[in-house]
Amino acid sequence: MDRLVEGFARFREHVYPRQSALYETLAREGQKPQALVISCSDSRVMPEVVLQTDPGEIFVTRNAGNIVPRHGSEAAGAVTSAIEFAVTGLGVRHIVVCGHTDCGAMKALLKPEALKAMPAVGQWLRQCDCVREGFVCEDGETDDAAARRIAMRNVATQVKNLKTHPAVAGGLADGTLELHGWLFDIAAGQVLALDADTGTFRPLRTDGGDSAEGLAAAA
Repeated sequence: MDRLVEGFARFREHVYPRQSALYETLAREGQKPQALVISCSDSRVMPEVVLQTDPGEIFVTRNAGNIVPRHGSEAAGAVTSAIEFAVTGLGVRHIVVCGHTDCGAMKALLKPEALKAMPAVGQWLRQCDCVREGFVCEDGETDDAAARRIAMRNVATQVKNLKTHPAVAGGLADGTLELHGWLFDIAAGQVLALDADTGTFRPLRTDGGDSAEGLAAAA
């Protein structure tokens, strides 16, 4: 806890003074984020740090496995409300589903017996049964490689699930909303982006172009 209090002290002394005008504007005029980021709860994955955004630029909701329940499902509540508020209330133009490597939720999909002592987590991850269905570990594939591959498959599935939400479907229909699927490689500090046409992931380019290198399939 001391570490957290010390961090707040540094924020008050060094960070806030540099951004006080921004915070005052946000408090007065409200937030106008350009994107909703649906990320995993993993403490190593911090969208604001990875994307180097200022306060007010992205609206973030996080859960184990960066899951987007299909609209109308029993577990849809919190995620659905975040999506609806971001799209309808805040007018975001982009939604990013961001998974990551070494994801405990994805490892649990491959080895569900690991969740014996965590029934609530197991119940939550049952929404990913369709992700696990038909997934086969390749000959000689390491556990880490399999977890990486199923994490990509999960991101692609959650992007599809987004389209079942009325607010998202409406935004896609009128051209005011774009969907993105990303995988953050923790060790490499790299983001792989889903190509919706091919179902492959490739390094996210920062120059606006498309990369033809490092293709990986979400199979």
